[in-house]
Amino acid sequence: MSEKKQKAVQKNVSSLGALAIVVGMIIGSGIFLKPGIVLGAAESPMMSIFAWVAGGIITLASALSVAEISSAIPKNGGLYVYLEELYGEKWGFLLGWVQSVISYPASVAAQAIAFATSASFFLPLDPMQQKFLALGVLAFLLIMNVLSTKYGSYIQIAATIGKLIPVIAIIGVGLFAGIAPGSAGLGMSAAKNLSGLGVAILGTLWAYDGWIGVTNMTAEIKNPEKKLPMIIGGGVVFVIAIYVVFNMAIFFTLPQDAIIASKNPGIDTANALFGPAGGAFISAGIMISVFGALNGYLMTAARVPQAMGERKALPFANFLGKLHPKFQTPTNALIFESILAVAYILSGSFNTLTDMLIFVLWIFFTMGVAGVFILRRKHGKGKGKGKGKGYTVPLYPIVPLIGILGGLYIIINTIMTSPRLSFIGIGVTLIGLPVYYYLKKKKAN
Repeated sequence: MSEKKQKAVQKNVSSLGALAIVVGMIIGSGIFLKPGIVLGAAESPMMSIFAWVAGGIITLASALSVAEISSAIPKNGGLYVYLEELYGEKWGFLLGWVQSVISYPASVAAQAIAFATSASFFLPLDPMQQKFLALGVLAFLLIMNVLSTKYGSYIQIAATIGKLIPVIAIIGVGLFAGIAPGSAGLGMSAAKNLSGLGVAILGTLWAYDGWIGVTNMTAEIKNPEKKLPMIIGGGVVFVIAIYVVFNMAIFFTLPQDAIIASKNPGIDTANALFGPAGGAFISAGIMISVFGALNGYLMTAARVPQAMGERKALPFANFLGKLHPKFQTPTNALIFESILAVAYILSGSFNTLTDMLIFVLWIFFTMGVAGVFILRRKHGKGKGKGKGKGYTVPLYPIVPLIGILGGLYIIINTIMTSPRLSFIGIGVTLIGLPVYYYLKKKKAN
């Protein structure tokens, strides 16, 4: 294991705060928007539920595998650090490069715009006004996270609780108030074609994305070697349960054709259950949900360039790797990510940037899941602390293999459906190589 040290950081993220990051970064607006898409591909409510469970199992297998690596390498930076220490500096740098400069700030920009778009339900906003609102909410969260990591953690907890209120309300009324006339129910028909079921599972995998962000803050979590695996695994299991029962509530409320045709099944279900106020109820829930995801992405994103700065792996490393002398937060890295996000908001380029990097990011993610095999080969069963000690992924090697197969499925599907964007993403990633060799030469001198 690499002996590279990280600066001591304060343990300001509680177990509840870390759990809120996992749940809050997974559950965004997709829970309200995806049910119709998944149902349309799966062709029946029961097979749709099967797709959500299957996608959840693949995600859980990946999460439990990465959790072993996280407990073995309790450092900030997440997957960037894991790839560097398990595969070598070059692989870690390439991921950290695209995460720091494009992927994370573009995702922050996308969440900020999604928040402003959701606000348009309550306020008539033109596109420019939406951008100003997006910049305003981003500035607020930046200030809070600069002042204290605890503030960011408190916001994450509050937003996660807030986003679950409308979800639980729909589940409670939809499942226990009686099946609405004309509802889809839970038909037992099997999938008419496996390709449709495969598309449905793929759709759920996108909805489960985001949990790995918590590993970027491993060093700031109290007792991460013991608690982080439980937090990651427990958070993913909780989200699987929420997704399944939420979809069941929709199926018990709306007809199947209406669900498939709906642009927002969540709002239509709320309207059916709660009347005209239902749309406003869910729109507010979407705003809170996106707000929490935005905070989570900003908070975890900054830890990657900060970790890279400590390792002299980015230009202006001393600046990016520095913690604020008073607040002990990665202030410079937070500002760096926010400035890039502002540029992406104003240019409107964030969707294109995130789309073209999906393929590359899933390659790195799959390498991360497979890293548990390298970890064990280098250090025996368990981790560098000694054989058999600490958390180990259950049912090894079956569980990591399930996660790897899920990752390969997404990679292959992305190549087939978006070959041009996939190769552009590789090209953008490889632009980082000259920077890597320049910094390596600079360090050698």
